[in-house]
Amino acid sequence: MTTMSDTTTANGTNPTAKALIERSNRLGADPRNTNYAGGNTSAKGTETDPVTGEAVELLWVKGSGGDLGTLKETGLAVLRLDRMRALVDVYPGVEREDEMVAAFDYCLHGKGGAAPSIDTAMHGLVDAAHVDHLHPDSGIAIATAADGEELTGKIFGDKVVWVPWRRPGFQLGLDIAAIKAENPQAIGCILGGHGITAWGDTSEEAEQNSLWIIRTAAAYIDEHSKAEPFGPALDGYAALPEDERRAKAAALAPTIRGIASQDRPMVGHFTDSDVVLDFLAHAEHPRLAELGTSCPDHFLRTKVKPLVLDLPADASVEDSIARLKELAASYREDYQAYYDRHATADSPAIRGADPLIVLVPGVGMFSFGKDKQTARVAGEFYVNAINVMRGAEGLSTYAPIDESEKFRIEYWALEEAKLQRMPKPKPLATRVALVTGAASGIGRATAEKLAAEGACVVIADLSLEKAQEAAAQIGLTVGGGADVAIGVQVDVSSADAVQAAVDAAVLAFGGVDLVVNNAGLSLSRSLLETSEKDWDLQHDVMAKGSFLVSQATAKVMIAQEMGGDIVYISSKNSIFAGPNNVAYGAAKADQAHQVRLLAAELGEHGIKVNGVNPDGVVQGSGIFASGWGANRAAVYGVEEKDLGKFYAQRTILKREVLPANIANAVFVLCSAELSHTTGLHIPVDAGVAAAFLR
Repeated sequence: MTTMSDTTTANGTNPTAKALIERSNRLGADPRNTNYAGGNTSAKGTETDPVTGEAVELLWVKGSGGDLGTLKETGLAVLRLDRMRALVDVYPGVEREDEMVAAFDYCLHGKGGAAPSIDTAMHGLVDAAHVDHLHPDSGIAIATAADGEELTGKIFGDKVVWVPWRRPGFQLGLDIAAIKAENPQAIGCILGGHGITAWGDTSEEAEQNSLWIIRTAAAYIDEHSKAEPFGPALDGYAALPEDERRAKAAALAPTIRGIASQDRPMVGHFTDSDVVLDFLAHAEHPRLAELGTSCPDHFLRTKVKPLVLDLPADASVEDSIARLKELAASYREDYQAYYDRHATADSPAIRGADPLIVLVPGVGMFSFGKDKQTARVAGEFYVNAINVMRGAEGLSTYAPIDESEKFRIEYWALEEAKLQRMPKPKPLATRVALVTGAASGIGRATAEKLAAEGACVVIADLSLEKAQEAAAQIGLTVGGGADVAIGVQVDVSSADAVQAAVDAAVLAFGGVDLVVNNAGLSLSRSLLETSEKDWDLQHDVMAKGSFLVSQATAKVMIAQEMGGDIVYISSKNSIFAGPNNVAYGAAKADQAHQVRLLAAELGEHGIKVNGVNPDGVVQGSGIFASGWGANRAAVYGVEEKDLGKFYAQRTILKREVLPANIANAVFVLCSAELSHTTGLHIPVDAGVAAAFLR
């Protein structure tokens, strides 16, 4: 039997591929080298063909959709170099170059791995063992300068060659291959309007060449840039003090999210980084923002240009909201006109005319996407674009690629095919949930369920430490970390604390769509033993607390104009009268009627309000663990450890009610299947006849 080449390590990883992954991770870890998921790297080497037993030349290249900083072997596409280069003989020309992407599949070696990207030709056709294609801010600044070709020669001499803009594809690979052959002294090139490509005979040489181009460009910009590349400071446009700007951001966020979600719901991200605030504080930001981004990786995630509020930093929230709505209408008309100018009979349908980047002077940037990570990355890309503009304007004039070329990429058939391959979103995708009392018991189970079904969740609890621990665990379990769940501290009986928690939610995820009023406590005491303090405490947390949370979040939902859900975790005790819990039962009855009152009031805004009535959820319950369980056990004459079993035996179904059962009910109430249901209480008590709804 023929064995694999001894060039392959014991764990099956080829040393060439291993070195490529390590180089990619180093380059991708530094944002000065390339943006998230931007660029690609490759290496050529040999391996033994398991069929023929002969050495075969292979190309390992980062596949479509991967990220250099986190690249693993599974993210590489592996192609036979002889077959890949043979495609040159059947290449039908630039007008049909998209067909070559499908042809890459016939060049694959082995099974598994990632799908080859559009840039595969650049790596396979260039006569170099190792090739890096990156999107550094400094390199793109040169690539987008009006005199970029002249600057390339001035900065790099003949070591780096200028390549005029061409859309990524097979022809660009041929162009770069020819340039390298014609310039044997060159170590790389500047791709007009796009980025850089570098190469080397070894992995180390390619990496050093890439870094040399990036750092040389950055040093030249630092040394030669004009003092104010974005023009003079604008009166009234400087950054507001931190507390003031974040308060204004929280006040504007729901309206802005609604603006970005007219065509489809979006999750948001806010940043008030110095880069953004400085850009908006200077006179040239309206002109530069209107020109839009240039690098394809940038505008595919940010749209061709942002929406920019044209009011000073101290404009009132009310005036800002009114103006943002006017600008949003103009933005949609403008984007539709852009689509109409360039669309052809075979163009994909317009994907929505809403902005993905909204800039507010003195406040910061709001970015949007189908999930939090996409929204956050869109913002990071626009920060890259600002850095590019600064570099280009500091040396020359920023001159991005033509609008028609942007359209050719944004509505590229290959890009559309990639979008169509995306997995179907989960039921609660794009929804932002705030759950109170969510660090344990019913609240935690509910937050876990909502996150598992695609929602971003805000874990609100009296204990910040426990809230953050629960959020971290949910982020780890679901995947995505803080892009999925965050923990915030809240005392629901305090209006200020509730508003702070809601503000944290809208700044983290753009808004709020789904609220679960779960925070609660109970003291099991008879009427004569219940003090005024006992009564006030339970009503403050459950009756008043639910009111305050519903009030603050309903305001957000109404501003978003996206509808929403409010769910109360009430109790069978809101209906059933049991002994020794007058304060708890009365507070729960208050919550139950709030459901009916708010359902009637908020329906005109598309906000559904429903409730869940559990019975005796002992497992993981903070209420039962704090003494309520011992008291209830004493009332019923059973041991505390058997309380759950006792509750189960008094039900029709003889089943213990668990936190997950309540979480499932919340999910169903907020799902599309119950889109026409409001004002309902669902009993989740395994059947307690005395608590049947009438």
